[in-house]
Amino acid sequence: MEIKIEDLKVLFSEEQLQTRIKELAGQLNKLYNGEEVIAVCVLKGAVMFAADLVKHLDMPLKMEFIRLSSYGSSTSTSGKVNAVDIKLPDLNGKNVLIIEDIVDTGLTAKFLIDFMHINFNVKSLKFCSLLDKKITRKVDIEPDYYCFEIDDKFVVGYGLDYDGYFRNLRYIGYKEL
Repeated sequence: MEIKIEDLKVLFSEEQLQTRIKELAGQLNKLYNGEEVIAVCVLKGAVMFAADLVKHLDMPLKMEFIRLSSYGSSTSTSGKVNAVDIKLPDLNGKNVLIIEDIVDTGLTAKFLIDFMHINFNVKSLKFCSLLDKKITRKVDIEPDYYCFEIDDKFVVGYGLDYDGYFRNLRYIGYKEL
């Protein structure tokens, strides 16, 4: 499959994304009620979402970044999660918010949640995703918070990529197959 920008249809506009992210931030502000949070952004896909989300969070907040990989080809998952770069400070006793771009098979989410529980005794752990693609789930896991549920489309934009391209789009688009 080849993707060209002129082939893309808008799934979520920039305005829809920003409106929903502000709503989600409001929910998280109520949840944490001013307590300190360590936001862990999963690179590279979640960087746009994480940056916009944390701008609306009203609590003491530190950001950490990790890199994982699960894609074998440009459009399909390998089924195996690779820890490309996970260097985190001591998260024991902390409120941890994992920020991810998309939960599809659930393998990455499960890997991350298991990793946190094995390596740290956190005060709280919440998993937040921009997109939730329940239809492709392979493991029984759900994000605690998400912005939008999508069906089985290959999406790009707003951090999501195809061969490293399209992350810079201000909207999320897809190509009709």
